[in-house]
Amino acid sequence: MEHHTIQGRERVDNIDIYFEYSQIDDSFPTLVLLHGFLSSSFSFRKLVPHLIKEFNVISLDLPPFGQSGKDYRYTYSFRNIAKSVVHFLAKKNINKFTIIGHSMGGQVSLQLIKSHPDLVEHAILLAGSGYQPSYSEKMKLVSYLPFFSFGIKGYLQRSGIEKNLKNVVHDPNLIDDEMRQGYLGPFIKKHDIFRALGRMLRDKEVDLLKEDLNQILTPCLLLWGRHDRVVPLEIGQRLNDDLPNSELIVLEDSGHLLPEERPAEIYQLIKGFLETASPAYKRKELTLD
Repeated sequence: MEHHTIQGRERVDNIDIYFEYSQIDDSFPTLVLLHGFLSSSFSFRKLVPHLIKEFNVISLDLPPFGQSGKDYRYTYSFRNIAKSVVHFLAKKNINKFTIIGHSMGGQVSLQLIKSHPDLVEHAILLAGSGYQPSYSEKMKLVSYLPFFSFGIKGYLQRSGIEKNLKNVVHDPNLIDDEMRQGYLGPFIKKHDIFRALGRMLRDKEVDLLKEDLNQILTPCLLLWGRHDRVVPLEIGQRLNDDLPNSELIVLEDSGHLLPEERPAEIYQLIKGFLETASPAYKRKELTLD
């Protein structure tokens, strides 16, 4: 199946959103990919080649990450980021889609579904974050200090790219120079990202609560690595309990960075889910070796 890919930036809600759009035909289902915290659409580079065989695929850099805008005047709450995603898709005349969210992108996906349930046909959460509070008022006040952004930059530099990558994958042998550069690159070019992260800290709201999740009827597939050290499996199990129309599949020998670690298997699971999902979707928990 032939497809064509375009990439660029779209101005939405006074922020630039970088996108990569691989399209087969308007008649094919559309998948919207949302990455995690401190990441970008780069994290889907191994999964997308599988998906574009049968789907139209849009991957976005969520502000302020990757190649998207980093304006500190933008509101970086998950709710507002989700709204900007909706506005971006509307400009592309996309009003029905399946959303795939990794880590933080999973929480943004849930926020989007809560506010626009009519737009989302299915949801796939890859180790989607959940149940996190907002930051303390003290931390929010500290973030206004003139040099706070330099503190964030220093913290990330001290923690180091190698340590961070080893924390998100189960098998450290997956880490190579392409991965190091892909995740580190956006943070070494401009200081704007660190100012925007300070703003994001202030803007972050409480993640959706049980009563909110109970209202989400969209069929949801939850994929989790058994050895996830960033968003532990118990978060996936809680989401599976609180989302009325969900299925949880646990992948053995996997960590947090599922699109990098198990792209071919993730593709097959997504494909199978989309072929069978319906309003009568039955919940179960599976373990895959």
